[in-house]
Amino acid sequence: MKKPSVLVVEDNDLERQITAEILREEGFAVEEAPGGKRALELLALGSFDVVLTDLVMPGMSGEELLADIRPKYPATQVVMVTAHGTIDSAVKAMKAGAFYYLTKPTDRETLVMTALKAAELANLQEENLLLRSRLEGKLQIEGIVGQDPAIEEVIKIVRKVAPSNSTVLIQGESGTGKEIIARSIHKLSPRASRPFVAINCSAIPENLIENELFGHERGAFTGATERKIGLIEAADKSTLFLDEISDLGVGLQAKLLRVLQEKEVRRVGGNESFHVDVRMVAATNRNLAEEVAEQRFREDLYYRVNVVTITLPPLRSRRSDIPVLANHFLAKYSHVAGGRVREVSREAMEVLLDYSWPGNIRQLESAVERAVLLCDGDRIMPRDLPAEVLSKKALTRNAERGRPDRFEIPPEGINFDNLERDLIMQAMEKADGVIAKAAKMLGMSYRTLQYRLEKFGVKKGESRGLEPK
Repeated sequence: MKKPSVLVVEDNDLERQITAEILREEGFAVEEAPGGKRALELLALGSFDVVLTDLVMPGMSGEELLADIRPKYPATQVVMVTAHGTIDSAVKAMKAGAFYYLTKPTDRETLVMTALKAAELANLQEENLLLRSRLEGKLQIEGIVGQDPAIEEVIKIVRKVAPSNSTVLIQGESGTGKEIIARSIHKLSPRASRPFVAINCSAIPENLIENELFGHERGAFTGATERKIGLIEAADKSTLFLDEISDLGVGLQAKLLRVLQEKEVRRVGGNESFHVDVRMVAATNRNLAEEVAEQRFREDLYYRVNVVTITLPPLRSRRSDIPVLANHFLAKYSHVAGGRVREVSREAMEVLLDYSWPGNIRQLESAVERAVLLCDGDRIMPRDLPAEVLSKKALTRNAERGRPDRFEIPPEGINFDNLERDLIMQAMEKADGVIAKAAKMLGMSYRTLQYRLEKFGVKKGESRGLEPK
């Protein structure tokens, strides 16, 4: 295993040498620079996990050095060290991208622990950058993360159909990334220089959506005081994305069919038709063939829309991508915790893998963002995940393995209102009523658990046999 590398930047020779020697004794690979200029020269020769730099230096300040490092070496973590520490300069440095801010004199333990945590985050971000680079180099489609064969097949189809003008139908459950695929088709097409136009057909009342799509002439109806250009006309020479197309009324489906067949659009209240060159991409979470059979969707429009079909698999069918996506979202949201949260624990990852994800990728992203916000340490644990993700299967398996962070829940399933109370009761049972032991199991402080017990009306010695309210 390679040593974590640190570049110490300090214009005071004695302080720089002492800091470097401490870090070498703790197992770091250390280089020294007397100023920002030399630091940039060393960085150009080889990357460092951490740059530990003085804030006030002649020639180039620590802030200027930080501003130069961030865009060139995104994985490198910068720690500011200064005797001129103020709240304002600390906040400014952190906002500019510094990992942490130390004031002189800094004790040995704080220095070493800060450098270790910064190096760990640097390694994590380097892995994420390499993974992203590999995926983008392989797939060349921005926004699509995953390496499951089903997703690779989707990407192959996207790359084949994007250069054409053919209509594309994207099918898949909510949250599987249908709009991302539609945007990818647009970005890889000759129309990419024009704005991507999107509308969610299920989000607009039926009596208003025609006006949104086709626009209207002045005086077409009460309140139409001026002409309005519709989205179809606005998407001329571009791509129009119709999300949840199955929610369009049958009458509006007929007008949309005419647009696809004749390449013409007529505004509401108008007598003149306009030629439009629109590439249409539609999406639905329903089975359109079944909708046609039930006469809720026009058969002729179905065949016009369904020239090329892309079916997105639900997340539960591509479980090998769950760790990849979870780490991707962790990197995306780590800044909200100041970069403190660096990884998803093995126990939490097992919980993520055990869950069925009815909300698919959108739900996973939300769960990881929440976990980053609520995480108390540097690793996401099961207790940081939403209640609905903590399935009985995952909780039971962790309990059987002696994992203290979660326990088996009642047979009737998760009751969101009583979940915390149930877990506390189980912890107290396993701890034989010893609050300190139960608090350790739950990852709470003694006082926090004591408050929770009082809140739920559990007195000392009464946890055994206590039934949920």
